[in-house]
Amino acid sequence: MIFIDLRDRYGVTQTVVDPTNAAALKEAEKVRNEYVVFMRGSVRARPSGMTNSKLPTGEIELYVEQCEILSESKPLPFPIEDGSEVSETLRLKYRYLDLRRPSLQNNLITRHRVGQLVRNYLDENGFLEIETPILYKSTPEGARDFVVPSRVNPGTFYALPQSPQTLKQLLMVAGYDRYYQIARCFRDEDLRADRQPEFTQIDIEMSFIDQEVLFPIFEGMMKLLFKKILDKDIPTPFARMKYADAMRDYGVDKPDVRFDLKLKDLTSVLSSVDFNVFKQTIQAGGIMKGLPVPGAADKVSRKDLDEYTKYVSTYGAKGLLWFKFGADGVSGPATKFFKPNELENLKQACGLSTGDLLFVVADQERVANDALGSLRLQVGEKLGLIDKTKFNFLWVTDFPLLQFEPSDGRWYACHHPFTSPVMEDVAKLESGKDLGTIRAAAYDLVLNGVEVAGGSLRIFNQRTQAAMFRALGLSEKEAQEKFGFFIEGLQYGTPPHGGIAFGMDRLTMILTGTDAIREVIAFPKTQKGACLMSESPSSITPEQLAELHIGLRLPQKAEKH
Repeated sequence: MIFIDLRDRYGVTQTVVDPTNAAALKEAEKVRNEYVVFMRGSVRARPSGMTNSKLPTGEIELYVEQCEILSESKPLPFPIEDGSEVSETLRLKYRYLDLRRPSLQNNLITRHRVGQLVRNYLDENGFLEIETPILYKSTPEGARDFVVPSRVNPGTFYALPQSPQTLKQLLMVAGYDRYYQIARCFRDEDLRADRQPEFTQIDIEMSFIDQEVLFPIFEGMMKLLFKKILDKDIPTPFARMKYADAMRDYGVDKPDVRFDLKLKDLTSVLSSVDFNVFKQTIQAGGIMKGLPVPGAADKVSRKDLDEYTKYVSTYGAKGLLWFKFGADGVSGPATKFFKPNELENLKQACGLSTGDLLFVVADQERVANDALGSLRLQVGEKLGLIDKTKFNFLWVTDFPLLQFEPSDGRWYACHHPFTSPVMEDVAKLESGKDLGTIRAAAYDLVLNGVEVAGGSLRIFNQRTQAAMFRALGLSEKEAQEKFGFFIEGLQYGTPPHGGIAFGMDRLTMILTGTDAIREVIAFPKTQKGACLMSESPSSITPEQLAELHIGLRLPQKAEKH
């Protein structure tokens, strides 16, 4: 007898070819891994004691009456099974084989379900699905555009949209008060595990809303997704936190609140200590910030401390101080600069006791927050403080509207130039005063330390929009060149409106329990933006370049000496 496991996207079924069926047996003998096979027969219960409880089909088998090989397969470059040690380069080169693995199939099926559930939910809540162009105008939105030359308009270019931002706002001007689109977006930026040059977002815009209208709708959408896909009941309403509080307590604007470790500003406590590092930091306008870790003094080794010091240096920190509060006193490389009462003050300020550990970074505020905010996650993971069964959603609100860049001597929009200030701060923007204190009517939805959605209320008043362009250093001529069509649209009766966009790739990544965005995209690219399967990007012919009126000037290769 010959047993053959047949696999398709619905699972695996065992088939049996009996020696009494000579024709079927002869064909079955030729079958090898990944052949495409047609079989016809009778479904029957497996013999007693031969069932397989690990398979949904483990109680039955197909008794084969007819067998035919439809397509043969070359020897495989790697086994088609989960858990096999295969380099990602090889997997991406043969992505069509990699996609046969059950885990990737489940990921893409989950992605499909997310799309269907979202569409149905938004339809039930009065949203219209409207497509917007892929070939569009280059508008500055924070990253480089991918540009496409126009053959029929020599010397001009389209841009692939970083998001449908201006278009969805113009749909609000047009009177379509609830829009959505599962939109393809493109950004020419450096890549990492959770970023691709082309990605998908659930793009949403609504008229006549504020946060109190918008938040409950999308809390309901998240509640539905997690119930239908993971059978998890997500409590609503979600917690809220202001940006300033997130930066103060967690050092990041997307805090993982599944565990309680919080940062502590220790500038005032440490400013009197006779230690040059602290003195130089204060003179340079920096801060001293700490991460208290209760009960960790004996759980973190010297090797761990050295690794943490190296780790924070990747965020620009010049060093990492640590203090272990033991039964016989305080240990650490900087304790010799402290008087006994200064160590006691430090201990009291952080609420520490015997057996606790404290990390301190003395640097510019941004560096200290980046370093300790990231170290907090490392320590939480190391000490098992993070409850991986939890899904903690958090709205982060009241972001800064503008950020000053000293190297350019100008202000930049923290989000995009159509984000509205909170109503109380509109006068500041229009007067051009105290720009660094203006709060944006912007919000992010954070899940377990991952930003899964972001949005804002938009500027709908032409006077306020003009003030925003002035704050960004755009002349009226420059604003017209970049956004003329949009500025014109705002002058024909624009309703108050706002929106949000969910990262569908990141959301699916969390729902499937993977930590790499490539695992939820059918044909992803590498961190260099290359598709190893199709070998793109690739060159085009001189004839194609001539049609586009384009000449190439390639980088000169350095001469070898």
